[in-house]
Amino acid sequence: MNTLYFRYAIEVERSRSITQAAEHLYMAQPNLSKAIKELEEMLGIEIFQRTSKGVIPTKKGSQFLAYARNVLAQIDKMQALSQSDSSTKQSFNLSFPRGSYISQAFTLFVAELDHDKEIELNIQETNSMQTINNVAKGSFSMGIIRYQNIYENYFKDYLVENELESQPIWEYDVLALMSENCPYANANEFKLEMTSRLTQIIHGDNTIPYIDPNIGRKSTKSESLYNITKRIYVYERCTQFDLLSAIPSTFMWVSPIPQIVLDRYKLVQRKCEVPNSRYKDVLIYQKGYEFSGIDKLFIDKLFEAKNEVAFKEYN
Repeated sequence: MNTLYFRYAIEVERSRSITQAAEHLYMAQPNLSKAIKELEEMLGIEIFQRTSKGVIPTKKGSQFLAYARNVLAQIDKMQALSQSDSSTKQSFNLSFPRGSYISQAFTLFVAELDHDKEIELNIQETNSMQTINNVAKGSFSMGIIRYQNIYENYFKDYLVENELESQPIWEYDVLALMSENCPYANANEFKLEMTSRLTQIIHGDNTIPYIDPNIGRKSTKSESLYNITKRIYVYERCTQFDLLSAIPSTFMWVSPIPQIVLDRYKLVQRKCEVPNSRYKDVLIYQKGYEFSGIDKLFIDKLFEAKNEVAFKEYN
């Protein structure tokens, strides 16, 4: 069985689109569709199904993909045996936004490393502009940036200006995160006007290319409409969780969060109709950068953590 097809299937799972996966793999879409079909015929199962959320794995497809990731990880380890002793160090670095599913992916990634060998990992949680600068100047090999869809063109232009490549990870609507003891945690429907009675926690260093950095401190139209005048600006993730957990009258707009984190801090996340609430997370790297086996392992864990929260129903 051609293990290259395994990589094709994993890329389709990441992209949730045959067309986008073909672009990422630098191959024609009909050729990728044919390869996936041949793989399904060899296995005797349907790996993917088309839904309103895109191309997603079937139940048996998810099982196959888990096995495929393990097989490829073992192949990467075997290939590493042929490298010189100087390359046995497991080195990895990443600059990324304060996203809980990304942190969860990093934990899963570290658990998969060979702890009998030398390990050197360097990660930095920061804003998207700093991440772009980190990767552009070579301080970090890869980065993950996050932006509202309404500002996508600004970020795309800035990436081109810095000669960086990018791959989408996923797109989502933000959720309202709050304590289990928040007065609105169990409301039948969480409405935007409820936020006027709460204190909003905000990451204080969010910036957008070509736009005055002070824009992050200005009220948006929706905030003005619902009179959100109470804000706490924070710059790291643990503080925000501690505040949300201890102060029931606080809330924060976040990307979907793994259940293990919600349980740890006794938090809940609620869906809410919010103007311009669509966000995108994107993987970035320098042009010509070749992903190492360690990089690929992290990316696999990243999409594994993402899929855990992406396919969950929120109310």
